[in-house]
Amino acid sequence: MHIFQFNHWHKARFSFCFFNRVWQSFSVLFTLFMLLNPSLSHAVTQASQNEVSIKEQSQTKQTVVLVMGDSLSAAYGVEVNQGWVALLQTRYPQLRIINASISGETTSGGKQRLDFLLKKYQPKVLIIELGANDALRGQNLKVSQQNIQSMIDRCPQYNPECQVVLLGVQLPTNYGPAYDSLFKKMYRDLAANNTLLFDPFFIEPVALDPDLMQWDGLHPNAKAQPIILERVTSLFKKLKL
Repeated sequence: MHIFQFNHWHKARFSFCFFNRVWQSFSVLFTLFMLLNPSLSHAVTQASQNEVSIKEQSQTKQTVVLVMGDSLSAAYGVEVNQGWVALLQTRYPQLRIINASISGETTSGGKQRLDFLLKKYQPKVLIIELGANDALRGQNLKVSQQNIQSMIDRCPQYNPECQVVLLGVQLPTNYGPAYDSLFKKMYRDLAANNTLLFDPFFIEPVALDPDLMQWDGLHPNAKAQPIILERVTSLFKKLKL
């Protein structure tokens, strides 16, 4: 019994030593081969680098559109995939559309959030759809205009090719003609002073149709979203994408 165990161990040890010597010989030959052919080693490394480079290029080539809006762009009261921003992404699959809209957002809130988003996405197109909640709260429109102007100025600092699109709205009639006039003028001045693509009332085709508005009379419903999409698309066709 002991003799069998010794012979078995001796054969196993011999096999291991033999395999180890073969592996060492192969390693030496392979190293010598690679030293004599350094281009092969470089080719393997370069291939890996190229693969990473191609992936990075494919990501950077995709044009980013950043939407900074309020409930009118955040698909308030409808499914997110039914909102006009989601439909815009479907219309332009070659673009990467980031919807950073928040229901109830003001120009002050948008201004505070913008730097982080610009740094992260460096968009080529910035859509600003803000101001309605400022007006509904009766805020000083001069401050609102300053906030939007600051947002317009910030985008080219992160992407020199940044193009800004300004989407305006109109107020309910109970806010009075004087305030309403100042509100409209705010958008017009921003668009004119910065040479922006501008729509003074981007939900105009649906705003006065009860069948296309939600119960509050302020927010378009799901049936209205494709109509708004067509309105916004008319501006998109003028962009340099």
